Amino acid sequence: MIPFVRAFDFAYGRRDQVSPLIQRLIADNPGPFTFTGTGTYIVGRPDHGAEIAVIDPGPLDEAHLAALMAAVEGRRVSHVLVTHTHRDHAPLARRFAEATGARIWAARPPVRETLASGALDEDEDADFAPDVVLTGGEVIEGDGWTIEAIFTPGHASNHMAFALREENALFCGDHVMGWSTTVVAPPDGNMRQYMASLDAVIARDFDVLWPTHGAPVTEVQPFLEAYRAHRLQREAQVLQRLAAGDRTITEMVPVLYAAVDQRLWPAASLSVLAHLIKLVEDGAAISDGVPGLSAQFRLT
Repeated sequence: MIPFVRAFDFAYGRRDQVSPLIQRLIADNPGPFTFTGTGTYIVGRPDHGAEIAVIDPGPLDEAHLAALMAAVEGRRVSHVLVTHTHRDHAPLARRFAEATGARIWAARPPVRETLASGALDEDEDADFAPDVVLTGGEVIEGDGWTIEAIFTPGHASNHMAFALREENALFCGDHVMGWSTTVVAPPDGNMRQYMASLDAVIARDFDVLWPTHGAPVTEVQPFLEAYRAHRLQREAQVLQRLAAGDRTITEMVPVLYAAVDQRLWPAASLSVLAHLIKLVEDGAAISDGVPGLSAQFRLT
């Protein structure tokens, strides 16, 4: 079982000092995919005049923008970092950057539409454009802090995590969430890439993970190993459903996700599709055409 952490102290609009170099504000956009809301992180010393970076400004929300501007008052925002372009992470970045004089650093937005549109609350921010395009490996330095960009595709093709070297911490966006498993929704989401990114994060041996949604993960290695085991178990369950005679995702989801709120079944369908695409690529399954939500599958 994954040791999820779902209880933590927060209040909307309140700036919390969560570590020596990290402050957090949470936007009032709770939901089935955002949990309590989008967590925006401020990295740097709390001193007046300090240079700081802000990660994932969040959705277009006037109250959150006002709270964020108040939280950084008296300090200089040098970098706005965005983990990926889903609309609960990226839309506020441009307004906040223009208000503070900062530049936006992020991976290039995807060039294709996603099947998640209409099924998830994670549609793309179509207007997002970074000032500086990240590809992974870049090191950004500020006043007493050092951040490394780590490319972690899978949840989104342009997902970027950010490592804070001074605290051996990772701002992991939606790649890992402490309250739930991560949705991998094709075609922009990719299960093979997700698993490879997860292995890369495990290899780094971070002391703490700061997801954009929910509480930090402090028992990192056991949590990530359980996270990885869950994905492998789900893949095995999909194979079992194929062996039992299921041919469509519509047949599989009610069995595999019987204990899950049915409102989340559209997202679950996309995750099952991500597993099936990987299994077809591996040669373990066959699709009657291009793998999709309405396709039929069988074991090789």
